[in-house]
Amino acid sequence: MDLQIALMLGQDGIVTGAIYALMALALVLVFSVTRAIFIPQGEFVTYAALSMAAIQAGGMPAAIWLLLALALVTLVVEAWRQWRGLVVDWKSTLAWAVALPLLAAILILGVRPESAWLQALTVLALVTPMGPLLYRLVYRPLAHASVLMLLIVSVALHWILVGLGLYYFGAEGSRTASMWDANWDVGGIPVVGQSLVVVGATAVLVVAMFVFFERSIIGKALRATAINRVGARLMGIPTDLSGDVCFALAALIGAVCGLLIAPITTIYYDTGFLIGLKGFVAAIVGGLSSYPVAVLGAVIVGQLESFSSFWASAFKEVIVFTMIIPVLWWRSLNTRHVEDEE
Repeated sequence: MDLQIALMLGQDGIVTGAIYALMALALVLVFSVTRAIFIPQGEFVTYAALSMAAIQAGGMPAAIWLLLALALVTLVVEAWRQWRGLVVDWKSTLAWAVALPLLAAILILGVRPESAWLQALTVLALVTPMGPLLYRLVYRPLAHASVLMLLIVSVALHWILVGLGLYYFGAEGSRTASMWDANWDVGGIPVVGQSLVVVGATAVLVVAMFVFFERSIIGKALRATAINRVGARLMGIPTDLSGDVCFALAALIGAVCGLLIAPITTIYYDTGFLIGLKGFVAAIVGGLSSYPVAVLGAVIVGQLESFSSFWASAFKEVIVFTMIIPVLWWRSLNTRHVEDEE
């Protein structure tokens, strides 16, 4: 290996690490607020990428029917909860289950956007509401369950979404058009415009999340819920709404990842699982609690995968996932066990 090859591998590692960083941030966010290890995070990537490919091919992404079905079931469940005498926040319910799904349906079934940016916004409108709708139907009823129970539910939900992905999109892989077709040669190293788009979009999202959590009232409410769920509830913070927001952000981040990665690699109905799993490795480096360390872990995972593909391509996945063993061992020695607050 010479310096030029090393720089090329390093560039690939930065690009893939940027994708894993977004996945890690979403996983840390969901776990911090709801204590759920959200295994299906990768399915948002798959649904967004394949939906974008379907729109660019002139077709209709069949995932719109899943969104409308989730919205209908959510409305029925909320009506049933109110009939039982429980308090229902109909403003947020109508936003997640009526307004956003209706917007996505109008864009997909009526407008049929041709502009690349409008197509991207259509995909975001399609995938983002799936997060809070899945939270309300699957995770909110189990808000007081153990972490192990939530993990089992996440695995089951993952397989359901993978099966639905196969049904809606088929077994064939798809790629989308590049967002930036520019190419440069920097010191003999090819630099692709799409790679810069990935890194730039990741940097913007990371900064936006930092500002959101540090400056906005909603972000501070999410932080309070993550630190102490009972204390946040006693202070008047609606913890159920916090779950809605964090799952919406996770779905939005997953959709952005799908749009960014689809022009780089072929996406299949089950591709998201491996992407999400590597994001989970990065999140584990951060202890499922630290956003900056999770981003650092994602960069390490990206670099490790890139250089492993050169030295031992047949074992690159094994090498990447083996990284989690020393991290867990180190954390087991330096972390004090704390019982669940509730």
